[in-house]
This record gives sequence, structure tokens and C-alpha cells, in this order.
Amino acid sequence: MIDLQDLRARPETYQKAADDKRIRISIADFLTIDEKRKTLLQRVEEMRARKNKVSKDVPTLKGDEKDAAIKDMKELGETLKKDEEELTQLEAEWQMMQLRIPGIPLPNVPVGKDDSENAEVRTWGTVPSFDFELKDHVTLGEELDIIDIPRGVKVSGTRFYFLKGDGARLEQAIMQFTLDMLHRKGFTQLNPPVLSNWDMMMGTSYFPGGEESAYAVGVRREKSGEIEPANLYLIGTAEVPVTSYHAGELLDIADLPRRYAGYSNGFRGEAGTYGKDTRGLYRVHQIQKVEQVILCENSPEVSAKMHEEILGNAEEVLQVLQLPYRVVDVCTGDMGQGQIYKNDIETWMPSRNGYGETHSCSTFHEFQSRRLNIKYVDRDGSKKFVHTLNNTCIASPRILIPILEMYQNADGTVTVPEVLRPYMGGQEKITRA
Repeated sequence: MIDLQDLRARPETYQKAADDKRIRISIADFLTIDEKRKTLLQRVEEMRARKNKVSKDVPTLKGDEKDAAIKDMKELGETLKKDEEELTQLEAEWQMMQLRIPGIPLPNVPVGKDDSENAEVRTWGTVPSFDFELKDHVTLGEELDIIDIPRGVKVSGTRFYFLKGDGARLEQAIMQFTLDMLHRKGFTQLNPPVLSNWDMMMGTSYFPGGEESAYAVGVRREKSGEIEPANLYLIGTAEVPVTSYHAGELLDIADLPRRYAGYSNGFRGEAGTYGKDTRGLYRVHQIQKVEQVILCENSPEVSAKMHEEILGNAEEVLQVLQLPYRVVDVCTGDMGQGQIYKNDIETWMPSRNGYGETHSCSTFHEFQSRRLNIKYVDRDGSKKFVHTLNNTCIASPRILIPILEMYQNADGTVTVPEVLRPYMGGQEKITRA
């Protein structure tokens, strides 16, 4: 959702944002509908007022004057009904089109068509060399009996998997280590519902437009036995329920910023990725994730500070895991509709002989809070929309790719990163049981 007054004042800026983000929408067409709606709404309100006045006057009238007033009220009612129906249809179109208008990227966002035009900001760590033939994470997982993809496919279909034994323990260790780190930094952990309704998916700007990648859930009704839509969707990330946690609420500036660490499963249909990254755990339908979400005051300077904070937290996790990575500025064509600034962190993956995306950090300013109606009372007593941000502090199984591949040994074992050993009972290596 955007500020309509700002849109009307700067339509060319919003059109450029849409074009740069490769979102097909005509701002001129929207403004035509916007003006038509405004004119029709004014006419409907005038007719309603006139109808109410005539209704009140009729009992006081007599004879021909009363008959004429009744006739006039009937004709007015028919015209009003027709215009109200037109207004209802027009407002639905106006509302849906408004939901597709993007947020305006910050000036420092590179303009580009896709992730190939993201701009490297910095790198950390040294890409190591090995004196033995490397195995990819799938081979390691199968030989160590910690990843079972064939049975995941058998049970649930393509792009599903089982983590088994030390594979499952390693994932849990990573998650708990990250949650403990964020707890020490003042983040409140939320274990949210993994089902969200349409309004919250819309509020966080995943809908409309992302329905193809979401798993819709139905409910079996006892009487008919039929599956009926439940207006519920499996979340792709804890960002949806955690950002929506304060939907419709009025906060106080003294309580900002709100720092949350959402821990949940995520489910993604991966629409449009047929045939892409089909081997292994890079692109799967179910993930586990610790998501940082911040609600802060309506200030670009404060938002920028919060962005650096949560991005830094994610980098800290990779640094203590000793995994080389790079940070990129995401270009316009690779950004989401509501994001105004975004960094990705790409971690070195030997099997890809390159960096692979493992984290994203996004700033939205008011875009999500306008949709979710999350405000706060400022120091001067005014009410403002909060700014929202989110960041993947860790996500599995994708993070398992660099860990398994970078920590593998010549004998086929995998060394457990030192910081994770306390979470695995002091275990130093993963070997086949």
C-alpha cells in the first residue's frame, strides 16, 4: 500500500519504480480510475444526502407536492442503486490495482533486470583450497546417512527431503545457536503459526502476485465431506505472521524498536523454477528459518541503522561459522514489490564453485505497515506508520550446503563447526553411524 497523496503528486516516480522493478502496471490508468472513483463517490454521497432529505420531507407534504416528492425519491433511488453498484465494482478494481503499485527504491539501489546485475558490496573470508577431491552435500549426506532425498520425494514429491540423525541434529544446533545469539541481543523469540490468512499475506506484500508460490489450505467439512477453501496459506517465512503480529495496533514510541526473532518452518511452491537447481537442498519446498523482524519509528535514518544491525547479525553468524561470503546490493529487477532497499548475503558453496544466496535483508519503510495498519504515537502526539524491516538470520537446509561442503574431510567425515559443538553434546565430527 502506498501514500495516495504522494502518488498523485509524483506519478512519474512511481511509474519508474514499477518499470525498474519489472512490474507491469500503468500509473496513468490507475489515476484515471482514481479520478473516476472520486467523481462517482462524490455523486453517490450527494444523492444519498438528497434522498435522506426527501425522505424526511415527505411526511410533511400533501397532495400533488407529496406525490411529486415520492416519484422523485423513487427515481433517485433507482439512479442511486445503479451508481452504487458501479461504485462497488470500481472500488474493487481501484483497490486491487492499488495493491500492485510498488514501493520506490532508494536512490542507491542499482537498476537492473535480475540477480545477475546485483552489485557486490563486500566480501568476507578466504575461499579455501582442498588437497583432495571434494564431494557435494548430496553425496556427503548420502554416504554419512544424514540426508535422504529419495524417501522425501516418495513421501511428499519433488524438492522434499528427510534430514536424519546427525543431519537433523546439526540443523537444530544451527537454529538454537542463532536464537541464543539473538536473545542475547535483545530479540524476543516468537514461534508463530505457519498458517496465515489472505489479509496478512497481502499486508506483508506477498499477495496479490505471489499466490502461485503459496500452498493454499482447505478444510474438510463434516457434513458434505468436501474440501472447501479456508482462506489460509502455509507461510513461506516467519516474516508474514511476525510482521503481522501488531496488525491494527497503535504502539507507543517508547516501545520502539520492537525486535523479534521468528522461528518457523516455511513452505514455498517455487513457481517458475522448473528444472532449476534440481539437485540437492538448494531449492526445496520446505525450509526452517530464524527471521529477524524489526518495527521502528518512521525515520529513514533509524531504518538505515536497523538495517545495518540485522544485516550485521546475519554476517556474525556466518563469521563465527567461518564461512566465506559476500554481501550484494540487490538490483531493482530482483527486488520484491514493497522492498525499497535489499541486501543479499551469498555464501561460498564449493559444489557450485561460487556464491549461493543464503540470506536476505529488506527495508520497507511504510509499505507493509500501511497495509497492516500498524501505527505508533510519536513524541509530539501524532500518529505515524511504523517502518518495518526483516532479515534471514539463518535458513536451513540451504545453510547446510556450505557447512557440509566446507567442513568435509578427506576421509569422508565432516567436522562440526566449533561453535555448534556445545549444541551437539560436544560432538566434533559427523561420521557414518
